[in-house]
Amino acid sequence: MQFAGKVVLITGASSGIGAATAKYLGSLGASLALTGRNVENLNKIASECKGPSGTPTPFIVTGELTNENDTKNILEATIKHYGKLDVLVNNAGVIETGSIENTSLDQFDRMMNINVRCIYHLTSLAVPHLIKSKGNVVNVSSVNGIRSFPGVLAYCMSKAAVDQFTRCTALDLASKQVRVNSVNPGVTVTNLHKRGGMNDEQYQQFLNRSKETHAMGRPGDASEVAKTIAFLASEDASFITGASIPVDGGRHAMCPR
Repeated sequence: MQFAGKVVLITGASSGIGAATAKYLGSLGASLALTGRNVENLNKIASECKGPSGTPTPFIVTGELTNENDTKNILEATIKHYGKLDVLVNNAGVIETGSIENTSLDQFDRMMNINVRCIYHLTSLAVPHLIKSKGNVVNVSSVNGIRSFPGVLAYCMSKAAVDQFTRCTALDLASKQVRVNSVNPGVTVTNLHKRGGMNDEQYQQFLNRSKETHAMGRPGDASEVAKTIAFLASEDASFITGASIPVDGGRHAMCPR
């Protein structure tokens, strides 16, 4: 899984799964384009991406993916800097809680805009370049796209949409030798849930409960998701497209008893 000479654009690269993916692909020689809203965090992650000799310094481009002009600039700046694109990792996403009784339309729109519409837009812009390179896309979905959970309605709907987007675009682009896959993490130790509203105590209880809700008895580590992303993005996965791969310690296979 060597990525020397491969240009990889990662959204949401300033923390969590995006940051872990940047570090891992960087160690495999990838030429990285890292995007997010926090330039300070992006620069910190870029400084931690240690690749083989000759690997270029990661290219940083900030932007808000819900802003269409920013999204266009992220893609165009990457192409201008590197001259091509081989892999797009659509990682940026958010979570909010709420049921059918109390999820506002504003919440619903926010979930769908960030978790679905932004992926749709950036991928559509990237496709001509991926066709040229016979590259691929890896979308970061969730076990919530595979299984249903109470209290996170809009989030579950958005991730189910990401999985369907993955399958449909895989079929659209297969004849052009562009692969599209997704990873579906379970609970993974990142800042996602805290940004979604949990305080420190609630988050610790949530992680403790993961010992029961995941068959392997623990939450996941971002590096474990990053390695699956790298596999799907590599030539080792050359005959895999339209797949949604759970990286969830078996949570997707569990049923209450």
